[in-house]
Amino acid sequence: MTPAPKPRFVLASASPRRLDLLRQIGVVPDGIVPADIDETPRKDETPRAAAERLALEKLARAVAKPECREAVVLAADTVVACGRRILPKAETGDQARACLRLLSGRRHRVYGAIAVGSAAGGIRLRVAETQVAFARLAGDEIESYIRSGEWRGKAGGYAIQGRAAAFVRWIQGSYSNVVGLALFETSGLLRWAGVDLGSPP
Repeated sequence: MTPAPKPRFVLASASPRRLDLLRQIGVVPDGIVPADIDETPRKDETPRAAAERLALEKLARAVAKPECREAVVLAADTVVACGRRILPKAETGDQARACLRLLSGRRHRVYGAIAVGSAAGGIRLRVAETQVAFARLAGDEIESYIRSGEWRGKAGGYAIQGRAAAFVRWIQGSYSNVVGLALFETSGLLRWAGVDLGSPP
């Protein structure tokens, strides 16, 4: 009996970090279809609810495209929060500087929502939550990091997989979630949807 053909797998994100993380677990998308949406949080929206909503909206936007028909589609969103305050994806040095000053010497949470649509039409959503504690940052440390440019486009104004690793005093939960995609939750969702997890390179 001939086995059923494996479905195409599409990543609804242009993030190079998410692509690298998928490759780490042996998954290479057949296509990349960025789902650009307005990521502005709604009034009184909690950080977790924002991550869930944005991941589902990205999934809905992607699956409506012709190239995603009969494909497994993965969409994700990462929200960095200090208390109930949602930090921006830093696009300017001033934004990144404000984020780092707020996070200095404090704990914050990173919520990573992953939404997967199966080729059969089902949808599943998982949310990973990671706590991160920053050391108290001196002004010159913040300015040196700003000059690196590594913060650009990063939620919370930092990249834990880069120079900002030196700021992290303590972490509880998924490290890959802070990078951009919680791999434990992702691998479970992809198996559910029928996507093979190959051998890591």
